[in-house]
Amino acid sequence: QVQLVESGGGLVQAGDSLRLSCAASGRTFSGGVTGWFRQAPGKEREYVAAISWSGSSTYYTGSVKGRFTISRDNVRSTVYLQMNSLKPEDTAVYYCNYKFRTITYWGQGTQVTVSS
Repeated sequence: QVQLVESGGGLVQAGDSLRLSCAASGRTFSGGVTGWFRQAPGKEREYVAAISWSGSSTYYTGSVKGRFTISRDNVRSTVYLQMNSLKPEDTAVYYCNYKFRTITYWGQGTQVTVSS
C-alpha cells in the first residue's frame, strides 16, 4: 500500500506562486508515473501534470503550460508542483496521483484558492 500526502495549498492572490508537495510513504515502487489532478467546485476532476519515475519526462495540460512545473526528489519520495502566475481559474482541490502498472493511488487533496 502506498500513502500519498499533499501539502502546500492555501489562499493567494492572482499572480502569486505556490508550491505543492506530494510525499509518498509505505510500499514504494521503482517505476510508474506521478501526476497532479485538480477538481473545482461543480466540475469534474481534471489532469494537470505528470512526471515519470526518472523525472526525465514531464507532461502538462495546456492551461498550465509555462506556468506550472512538476519535479521530483526520489530520495525524499516527494513530487512537487511549482505553480506560478496563478489565476482565479486555478482554484481547486489539487490531488496527487501515483500509477504503477494497473494500480492507482490518490492523496486526500489540498485546497488552492486564488483570489482576483
